[in-house]
Amino acid sequence: MYKIITCDLDETLLCMDRTISRRNIDAIHAAMEKGVKFVCASGRGYMSFQNTLQEIGLYDLADQYSISFNGSAITENRGNRVLFLEGISWELANALYVKGVEFGVCMHIYTQDTVYIYKLNEDERKFLENRMDYILVDDPDLSFLKGQQIIKVLYEHNGYDYLNQIEEKVAELTGECEVSYSSGRYLEFNKAGISKGAGLERLAGILGVDMKDTLAIGDNVNDITMIRAAGLGAAVGNVYEGIRGECDYIAEATNDEGGVGEIIEKFVL
Repeated sequence: MYKIITCDLDETLLCMDRTISRRNIDAIHAAMEKGVKFVCASGRGYMSFQNTLQEIGLYDLADQYSISFNGSAITENRGNRVLFLEGISWELANALYVKGVEFGVCMHIYTQDTVYIYKLNEDERKFLENRMDYILVDDPDLSFLKGQQIIKVLYEHNGYDYLNQIEEKVAELTGECEVSYSSGRYLEFNKAGISKGAGLERLAGILGVDMKDTLAIGDNVNDITMIRAAGLGAAVGNVYEGIRGECDYIAEATNDEGGVGEIIEKFVL
């Protein structure tokens, strides 16, 4: 019996219009009635998906948990109590930011409660609509954040091929990073050793749950580590082809069709 379900949000639990299908909600509630913990696991910060927690009935609940910033944070939903938080150094964040300025690429810089965006383009603005709040910046470096904890930095471009090239150009910096890709448009830099898989293992340890009793659901590259780490690693039908081989099960239904619900029905209910 699976005791923890960790589930990615964007393009997995959430439909493309940012809603959640009735099939997903019903399956989550049925699993919770069996005592299973449903854990949102996102690359975004936990404050950005409070509306999702409300929609699935997990908002501000004690003894319910979330993994965010690709595993850099674990929080209890009640009061967003932080159980674990680990970011990157200002020096590393600044070096990545300065490189991004040189490339002329759109960037996100995450602190615990704020997202700063450099060189926002129209396509990215539309993609972020109703997803999260942010502050626009045009500074040449991150001097304005010196002394603050920075959780992660990411580069945005609508295509992995270009981002692959950029990753090669910053290779001298990435030895200190955990590098991942998400949503078909992001190259993400977390602290080395930080990932959704490590976050799942950490939370399972906190709760005293054996990893064989965990189920992870995702769709993209930054979900690979939790798909590998979980007792069962699954993906929705719109899974990125590059991670298909990592999955124990791939739903027939996409994120728009209740793929998360299908997986929960098959393996939990």
